[in-house]
Formats: sequence, structure tokens, C-alpha cells
Amino acid sequence: MSGPLEGVRVIDLTGTVLGPMGTQILGDAGADVIKIEAPGGDAVRYVGPRREVGMGAYFLNLNRNKRSVVLDLKRPAAKAALLRLIAGADVFVHNMRPAAAERLGLGYAALAQVNPRLIHASASGFRRGSSRAEAPAYDDIIQGLSGLAALNGAAAGTDGPRYVPTVMADKITGHVLASSIGMALYHREKTGRGQALHVPMLETMLSFLLPEHLWGHSVGQPEHGIGYTRMLSEHRRPFATADGHLCVIAVTDDQYARLLKVFGRDDLIADPRFATVTARAEHVDFVYGTIAAELRRRSTAKWLDLLATADVPHGRAATLADLLDDPYLAETGFFHAVPEPDAPAALMLGIPVDYDGSPAAIRRPAPRLGEHTAEVLAEAGLSADDIAALEA
Repeated sequence: MSGPLEGVRVIDLTGTVLGPMGTQILGDAGADVIKIEAPGGDAVRYVGPRREVGMGAYFLNLNRNKRSVVLDLKRPAAKAALLRLIAGADVFVHNMRPAAAERLGLGYAALAQVNPRLIHASASGFRRGSSRAEAPAYDDIIQGLSGLAALNGAAAGTDGPRYVPTVMADKITGHVLASSIGMALYHREKTGRGQALHVPMLETMLSFLLPEHLWGHSVGQPEHGIGYTRMLSEHRRPFATADGHLCVIAVTDDQYARLLKVFGRDDLIADPRFATVTARAEHVDFVYGTIAAELRRRSTAKWLDLLATADVPHGRAATLADLLDDPYLAETGFFHAVPEPDAPAALMLGIPVDYDGSPAAIRRPAPRLGEHTAEVLAEAGLSADDIAALEA
């Protein structure tokens, strides 16, 4: 087997980041993902450095293990071809606003008539049926509405909200979209029935952000405020050493005792502010301030050796560039250098999940625009003349 989803066909009408992230996860797990693109292609094709038009670096990391089919859905023949593909598929995915999908005749009710076993999966900014269901949303909007930008700005000590420097809302929602599709497929295996599922970005981010930060409100004690105090401490950051920065965290009583012994601060082991999880949370600035002061005394290399010996959780504060030469990532083969003729090797990210009974694999790189149009439409039963007409 080439993955746990081998034999599952996915018709992917998504673009930019959220949807392609989700469908790439399905492709990595063995699904046959057919990426349907308008004649101009996914906008992300044109973002970042590239060796050829439409194959930008950003696109390459969101669209491997897919085949690209170009269809102009404004044309009836292209719409009919899409319905042929959906009729033979297991999953249909889009990240349009709900009304746009309905206008195209791609809502669940219409497609269930074509394929009753279909998993119809969609994602958009806000819950379907709500007053905001049709509002446009991208990652920046959801980072702001969810409180993430304000939280990040406060932690960074800036004058106001600040976006996290990655498209976090899109990518997290993409992961939830992929896992939700997997669960819906499992339900279909038990019942034989397809279904529609929708993943709203805002609620997804809130469910990700608030487990710790709802704080006193979770137990009906709003006087304790909102926001996990340890996360909001000015000292919660990589600690400066004598010559760099280091990440160190202890959680259990035993880990803290070992950490204080490494520091040579046995006097603090019995200090009530260090004694329990509750006490450390209540005195988090003192605890983190102590760690910060101690770590400045020695070099990063020395601390790495001492902390490893004491089995205290720690790690270097790596830059993005450091990752490319990281010995652990080299050991696990996370970065794949893909040879290309007459050009430096391209770098591809590894698949993080290990399935030991049905291993995932990178079977194909991201596709060129329309690279598989004829191949896929022929598989759906269209004649050579029909395909030629559509391509024209």
C-alpha cells in the first residue's frame, strides 16, 4: 500500500493556502487528489521565487501528490466534465463561500444527486447559516477576529496587535479540514452514506487558541481574568545565554528540582514559590526571572551539555536558516533534495506522520498548470474530441 487513503479519489476545487494544505495531507496519505484550476491557475502559483512561470516556491509546498486539471467552469462543457469527475469520486472539497458554491451548482444537495456516497467538504471564514456566513475572510482577518493578533502583540511588547508571522489560521484550518474528511470517510465505511461537512476558520482558531486562555471563565470565576498567566509572562521567551539563546522549560516538580540542581541553586528547591505547579503558576515571573538570570552565566554549548545530562527539556533557539543544517532533521530525512536537470536540486518537505502498516509517500511533485487534464478526463470517460474541445 502507498498510504492509508490509497484508492480514495478527491476532487479538489480549493485555492490559496487553507484548502491546498488540507488536500495535500490527503494526497500524502495516498489519496488520488485531482486539483481543478481555472485557466489562470491557483493564485499561489505566482508567489515566491520560481524556475518557471506558475511554479512558485509557495505553491510547491502546498500541492505535491496532486494532479492538475484546468476547467473553465463558466462553460457548460467544463461544468459537465467536472460533474463526471465528481460522480466517480469519494470526496469533493472547496473553500468558496457557501453562496458561491450554490450558484455554481456545487452545493451538497445538488452533488448528492450525482453521487450519494460523496463526502462534500468545505471551509470558509464563518459558520454556514450564520449572519457572517458570506463574509470574506483570509488568514489576517481571522488572526485579528480570534484575538490571536492582540495576544501576539501583547506578548511581543508592541504598541498594538501583531500578526503571527505565518499563515496560522489557514494552515491549522487546513489540518482540521483533512482530519474531518478522514472521519467522514470512516463514517461512510460504517454506514454507506455520504455527508456534507463544513469547517469555519474563526471557530477553528478559537478552539485552538482558547483551551488555556479562557482561564477563569472556564470555571465560572471571571474575576481571575482571561489569558493563561504563564503564556503572558514577559519572561516567556527563549532565554539569553552568555553567547546565544536557549529554550528551557520544566513542568513537573522533579524536572524543576533537576533544573535547580544544574543551576547550583539547591536553596530554591524548598522555596514555596517553586514547590508546586500551582505555586509556580502564581509566581511565574519570579520563576522565569530566576531561570533567565542563571542561564546568562554560561555558554549555550555548556548549558546544552548540562541540561541533556540532567534530562531537562531544552533546545537551541534556531533560526529558519539553521533548520537547513540541523543534524536531527538530516538524520530523519525531513528535507528531500529532488534532483532536476541542469539546475540545483529542489528542496521538498518530508511527511511528518509515520503509518507503519500503510506508509505515506511523496509520489509526485506539485503539478504544472493543467499537466494532467487530458489524462484525468480520459479516465472519466471523455472522448479525445471532447477533451480537445475543452482544452481549446
